[in-house]
Amino acid sequence: MNIRQIREMNTNELELELEDLHEEYFNLRYQKRMNRLEDTSKLSEVRKNIARIKTLINEKKNG
Repeated sequence: MNIRQIREMNTNELELELEDLHEEYFNLRYQKRMNRLEDTSKLSEVRKNIARIKTLINEKKNG
């Protein structure tokens, strides 16, 4: 997901996407613990997307 797509979303859509990303991050961490995660770069990608969305939510709430 690129920043352009994220910026076009409204706050409710961002919050829903954030919940989905948290769930995905949890599942990836679980797979890593079970040694079944093939693409470990996915963890940092999801974590960065979570940070991007949180930043945009704060920007939209603050004006």
